[in-house]
Amino acid sequence: MAKQGRGMMQNRGRSPILKALLWLGGGVGLATLSLPVLALTESVGAEGIDALRLHLAPYNLTGNKIAIGQVEIGRPSQFGLDKVASETLPVVVRRVLLLDGWAVADEYVDGHAGNVASVMISQDKLNMGVAPEAVLYSAAVGQLEGRSAQPEECLASQAVALQNGGDVRAINFSFGEPLVRDPRPNPVLDGNALLTQCIDWSSRVHGALYVIAGNQGGGGIPIPTDNFNGLNIAYSRQVNGLFTKLDSSNLGSEPAVSLQRGAAPESNVGPRRSITLVAPGSDIELIDPDGQVSTASGTSFASPHVVGTIALLQQLVDRQFRSGDANMPLTGRQPMVMKVVLMNSADKIQDSGDGLRLGMTRTLVDSSNQSWLESDAYRDRSIPLNSDLGTGHLNAFRAYQQLVPGAFGPGQAIPAIGWNYADLAQPATDQAIHDYAFEAPLQAGSFLAATLAWERVVDLVDANGNGLYDLGEGFTDQGLNDMDLYLMPADTDDISQSVWSSVSKVDSVEHIFYQIPETGRYKLRVIYQQQVNDEPTQPYALAWWSLPEP
Repeated sequence: MAKQGRGMMQNRGRSPILKALLWLGGGVGLATLSLPVLALTESVGAEGIDALRLHLAPYNLTGNKIAIGQVEIGRPSQFGLDKVASETLPVVVRRVLLLDGWAVADEYVDGHAGNVASVMISQDKLNMGVAPEAVLYSAAVGQLEGRSAQPEECLASQAVALQNGGDVRAINFSFGEPLVRDPRPNPVLDGNALLTQCIDWSSRVHGALYVIAGNQGGGGIPIPTDNFNGLNIAYSRQVNGLFTKLDSSNLGSEPAVSLQRGAAPESNVGPRRSITLVAPGSDIELIDPDGQVSTASGTSFASPHVVGTIALLQQLVDRQFRSGDANMPLTGRQPMVMKVVLMNSADKIQDSGDGLRLGMTRTLVDSSNQSWLESDAYRDRSIPLNSDLGTGHLNAFRAYQQLVPGAFGPGQAIPAIGWNYADLAQPATDQAIHDYAFEAPLQAGSFLAATLAWERVVDLVDANGNGLYDLGEGFTDQGLNDMDLYLMPADTDDISQSVWSSVSKVDSVEHIFYQIPETGRYKLRVIYQQQVNDEPTQPYALAWWSLPEP
C-alpha cells in the first residue's frame, strides 16, 4: 500500500525503484545555470504562478544558493551515484539520503520523487523549474510495509532540515500517512499524530517551512495535513489557458486507501480547516529520473511550486539584507514571514485594472464555480480560510511585490504594502496589543488583505538528551495561543468599532479580505488574546496589502 501523494500519470511510465547493496557518500555540486532562453512551462509561467518573470532582469531570482528539501518514500536520481541518471540530467540534486544516512546507489530511485524535484529545480529550458538554481536535499524513507512509518519519516525530515549547516529554508512533502495506519487508538486529525507533531516541532526548531500536499478526504493520506505551522496545498487546473479552477478530482487523483475502520471523513477535528493555498497541479510536464518527460496531475505537484517560490523569496531576503536594505532584516527568513507573504499575496478576484482588487491577476473558483467572495470565509469573522481555496492561488510575482517593500513595525506609520515579524507579551497587559497605522488614507471601494500567523509549540521528549529526534522518542503538544486581527479606524481604540476582524479560536492564522467602506485612515490591530503554552512571549508575522487614496 503506497503512502505517497502520487498524482495520476499520463504519457510516459515511471522508472522502477532500483536496488543495490553498496552505500556511497558525497554529492554532486549544482551546475552553473545560464538563462539565455526561458522555459515555456505554463504552470511556472504567467498562466500559472508567474515565476518565470522573476528569473529575468531586473529581478534575477532563481533560488541561487538557497537550500530547500524534499522527503518522500523514494528519491530523485543523482548523476555519479545512480545508473539511470545521465550527465545531462536537468534535475541536479545536491545530496540524496536514506533516512538519516547516505543514499545507496540505485536504491529507492523513484519516478514520483524525481517528478516532484523537477518542479522545484529543473534546469531544462523547455520545462524550467520554479527555482532552477536552488540547492535541493532529498531523503527517501524507503518502503516499510505493514506498519506506520511516521517515526522514520520524522527522522528523514530532521536529517533534511539539518543539511546545509542547518540552513534549509523549506521542505516539500508530496506524500503522507493514512489514518488507518496511525497507531493511536481511534486516531483523528487533531494535530497529534507523531509525524504532524514532528513537522510543527521541526518548523520552530530548524526554521524550515514545511509545505504539504493537501490530501484530506475519504480514504486519503491526510497525515500530516493537520499541522499548524506549515502550508497545505490544493491544486488547480487550467480554464481557457489559465490556472483558475480547483480541480474537481483534487483529492480523488491521489491513491485511494481502503478505510477499514469505517467511512468517517478524514478532515480536521472541529472547525479548523486544512488548505492554505492553491497551486497548479493538473497536467504538469515533469522530468523523470532518466531525463525523459512525463505528464501528471495531483497535489504532489502543486506543493513543490510553493517550495520553489519560497526559494526565490529567500534569495531576495538574503540579497536585500546584504545590500544594506534597512527594511529587509534577516527576520524575513522566518517561516512565519514566508507563510504570511505567500498567503496574503494569493489571487482571489481578478482586478479590473483600477487597482481596487489589489492588482490580482485571476478569479479562482472551486469545483462549484464559486469564488472567495461567495464563501463563508468572506462573511464570517471566525473563519479565516476558504475550505477549498485557502486564501487563494499562489502567485510568485505578487509574493515578490508583497515581500520587497520590507518590514515595518507598529511604532511607525506603515506603507500600503508590507510585513513585519514581532512578538507580544502576555495577554491582559498593555504589551499584548500592536497597532499598525497606515500612513495614507485608504481608498473607498478598494479591498484590504491582511494575514497574521503564529506557531503551535511542540516539544521533543528527548530521552537521551542529545537535542535530536531519535527513533522511539515522541513529542508533547504545548498548545496554540490565541491571537486576533482587527481592521479599525485609526482614531479609535475600541475594537467594537472595528470595520472587520478575523477572530478564529482554533487556527494558527487570521486572514482579512475586506472592502474599505469609505475613504479614511485605518489601522490593523494585532491582539494576543489568550496564553496556552508557557512561552514568555508570542512571536508572530503579519503581512498587509492595501490601496491608498490617489
